[in-house]
Amino acid sequence: MKELAGRLTALDPDAGAAVRVIGYFDRLAESRAGLEALVRGAAVLAGCAARLVDAERRVRVRVEADGTRRDSASPPDPAWPSAALTPGGASALWLERTAQAAPSVVDAVILERAAGAVRLVLDRTRGRVPADDPELIETLLDGTAPEAARLHAARRLGLDPADPATRARVLAPLDGRPRVVAAPRDTGTSGPRPVSDSDPQAIPDGSGTQPPHPDAELPAGRLGIGPAVPVLDLPRSWAAARTALRFTADGTAQDPGQRIVHADELGGIALLAGLVAPGAEPPPDVHDVEAAAANAPWLLATLNAVATTTSLRAAATEINVHHSTLQDRLTHAESLLGWPVRTPQGRLRLQLALAMRHLARP
Repeated sequence: MKELAGRLTALDPDAGAAVRVIGYFDRLAESRAGLEALVRGAAVLAGCAARLVDAERRVRVRVEADGTRRDSASPPDPAWPSAALTPGGASALWLERTAQAAPSVVDAVILERAAGAVRLVLDRTRGRVPADDPELIETLLDGTAPEAARLHAARRLGLDPADPATRARVLAPLDGRPRVVAAPRDTGTSGPRPVSDSDPQAIPDGSGTQPPHPDAELPAGRLGIGPAVPVLDLPRSWAAARTALRFTADGTAQDPGQRIVHADELGGIALLAGLVAPGAEPPPDVHDVEAAAANAPWLLATLNAVATTTSLRAAATEINVHHSTLQDRLTHAESLLGWPVRTPQGRLRLQLALAMRHLARP
């Protein structure tokens, strides 16, 4: 192939370059290269950014001309040279050529060979099963299932367990099946990149909690979100998501608190979940809060505001009352509870009581 490319280059530079492109992608296909490697090859050979967007499998990969992975949420420009993964299908692979750049034979060959190789990878590793197949998710989250079965389920769901950078997390809704979503890649740009149930190109979160992308619609109601972990550690993320769910609330006056809780943000307070069993006799401080709430309908929302804001003035703003009204309420609340809530120790005791109140629910 190299000799043929050299001879053709002497006669026609474009033809010689096209043959080299064919040989390059043939070698990638033979080595069973992944999606990112294929898109990177297209970008480097073309000298411009390349982008893969498979809407059906919800796969997004974008690589700059220098080989750097840098995904983007913006839609591809229809004017860019593109290729479909199947004959007659919608465009899925683009070269981000400027409008001034004339189309070339080499670009066409790059797109044709890269798209063919991408299609083989997707069909081999992701098939066409629903991204939220309950049986596959059950297998993936079952820590007692054989590793081979869990790896197979991960691939069928669109995760790439062979990539050491792949990370995913589990969502635990109050009502409904668990969901697995890919963790966003830290691209150095502002904001998280698009992710979804079957996005295979996820990497570690880096510092801080990164939520699922808005494209991955969150279930309504209370929701626990597990940490981003390697594919085989997803049972751990599932357990943490269920724990986080226990700390959620309906967000109403009678059940104030966060409807969505990230396990990453709980820290040491997560240990309370192992001490307070659902439906068991709640601790004395929880009894005190419940008894006080029965005497003052405003009490739970007021105490939650005090426990979760940075100052009493912020708490008054949170519940839309005057600062002096809040002070009067807290004086009454302290008399009902039997302990202060405006001292550092009393505020910590209040925070723990409210958290245990959620944990004690059946």
